[in-house]
Amino acid sequence: MLEFAPAECASRPIHIVPADALDDWLATQAAPVQAWLKTTGFKAGLGQLALLPGDDGGVGAAVLGYGTAKARARSRFGMAASLPAGDWHYQTDLTGAALDEVVLAWFLAQYRFDRYRSDAKDLPRLKAPAGADSARLLAMVEGEFLTRDLINTPANDMGPQELEDAFCKLAEQHGAKVQVTRGDDLLGQNLPMIHAVGRASTRAPRLLDMRWGDAGPQLVLVGKGVCFDTGGLDIKPPAGMLLMKKDMGGAATVLGLAHMIMALGLRLRLRVLVPAVENAISGSAMRPGDILTSRKGLTVEVNNTDAEGRLVLADALALADEGDADLVISMATLTGAARVAVGPDLAPFFTDDDGFATALSTAGVQAHDPVWRLPLWPGYEAMIEPGIADLDNAPAGGFAGASTAALFLRRFVDNPAYVHFDIYGHQPTAAPARPKGGVGQGARAILAALPQMLGKEL
Repeated sequence: MLEFAPAECASRPIHIVPADALDDWLATQAAPVQAWLKTTGFKAGLGQLALLPGDDGGVGAAVLGYGTAKARARSRFGMAASLPAGDWHYQTDLTGAALDEVVLAWFLAQYRFDRYRSDAKDLPRLKAPAGADSARLLAMVEGEFLTRDLINTPANDMGPQELEDAFCKLAEQHGAKVQVTRGDDLLGQNLPMIHAVGRASTRAPRLLDMRWGDAGPQLVLVGKGVCFDTGGLDIKPPAGMLLMKKDMGGAATVLGLAHMIMALGLRLRLRVLVPAVENAISGSAMRPGDILTSRKGLTVEVNNTDAEGRLVLADALALADEGDADLVISMATLTGAARVAVGPDLAPFFTDDDGFATALSTAGVQAHDPVWRLPLWPGYEAMIEPGIADLDNAPAGGFAGASTAALFLRRFVDNPAYVHFDIYGHQPTAAPARPKGGVGQGARAILAALPQMLGKEL
């Protein structure tokens, strides 16, 4: 359970020192502290941590470097994860957004995925600093940890049923309502492409539908829930399957965002749609060259069974578009092209609304959750039109793969208030506040941008 240390407990200080204030700070410290930090080469670089001995021979305090303004502008701040267990408090003059940042960094660095380990260790705890937005910070961290846990869980323990269980558990926690459509019932409810992608698996495909809130603007979140992706009959090579437990990263991220929204009690109507499937191989698998008819009535030629994410999202987006949504956001681990374009750290997004783009880009900087707009270039529309059907799920040529995928999805949403995120959902190497493994991208940026995107305080 995520929580702050009790305010009344004894705790050790963590001094937060900017690099350009190090000399002044050292001048206020005892000679042994000055000598120790100089001897160990402490320069107060961003995220640099030094432990100070106490009178009893143990660790008595810590000093955390806050770097320079330039360093903070170009790199996310990370609280070092090497503090010994026990209770701590920040000793700092930071206030407002800067204080919230270092509290957020503390919690994000404490994440451990220890479900399958027998050597879980106690972690240090932090007292809530006066002036920090503690409730909001905890909600964001809880949502992020939910996302990370879901992505990190291997597919044998995170199939469509287990994703449904997590979905329902979150709904129960916040008093939301859930409707689930499974297996062949998908055909009766006119969700044929979700069925086509998931029918080859022994684990039935399904659409998960959550509703929360009864007043305010309506936000619909749609997350790709492909719990494992073999590539189907266009099978992936072994190396391509190694990370495919994360192919439900879009679903995991919208669930983390949904937790943030509901935990904070935002004044809006929330709907969450997750098509949960496994793209497996069997005699009933969809074939290259098959033509599918979508919920919207558009036909799709399946030129690659490994481009299945856009198929399940298309039916879910068509359903989202049938309501009175004020804003529709889809999130998916959709294309390798997005990774080639911006790498693993940035969450690229697509929208026709310049105001949305500005709001998200600004919020991403403020929330330390970087996002980057990519183009919905209309000149590429012809690339997704195969001629034999209305749409092609895998255009030939290899160009603009992220943009053509986003253009494909936009065909299923008539609502102009639409944003699509093509996220990676994985941290390839450990970084500040981002351990290697599953990671949420874009959720905090969206949370911060929602008031501007929906046109009202929430």
